This record gives sequence, structure tokens and C-alpha cells, in this order.
Amino acid sequence: MQALDELSQNLHLLLQRYEALQQENVALREDIEKQRQELIRTHSELQQLQQQNKRIAMANALISAEGSEEAYKRINALIAQVDRAIAALKK
Repeated sequence: MQALDELSQNLHLLLQRYEALQQENVALREDIEKQRQELIRTHSELQQLQQQNKRIAMANALISAEGSEEAYKRINALIAQVDRAIAALKK
């Protein structure tokens, strides 16, 4: 009879451990899904930032190549307008 009680206790302990492992497994699967969603969100954000970086790099390339000469022309045009306005005020 003692062997049967011992077997029953071992079976009960085994079932408790099995239940605990199942609960842990569910929690781990939920954590994996959260991590997967975070990875997807982070990847999407990374792609957006890379696209933004490309646009900025292209804009900077245009500014540096054409920008300095164009800016010089615009500044000269603005100075000319200011000179004309001052001349008109003096009359």
C-alpha cells in the first residue's frame, strides 16, 4: 500500500510540474509574440528613418552642388532689391 501512496504522490507532483511548465510555456509564447511585434515595429521605423536619411542626403547633395552658386545669385538679387528700395526712399 505504501508503494501505491508513493506512486500517487509522485503522479500528483508530476502533474503539478506539468501544469507549471504549461503555464510557463504560455507566458513565454506571449512574450515571443510581444517581441515579434516590437521587432516588426522597430524594423518599420528603421526603414522610415533610412528613407528619410536618403532624402536628406539627396537634398544636401543638391544644395552643395547647386546651392552655393544659386545662393550667391539670390543674395546678389536681394542686395540689388534693397539698393533699389533705398534709392526709391531717397527720392
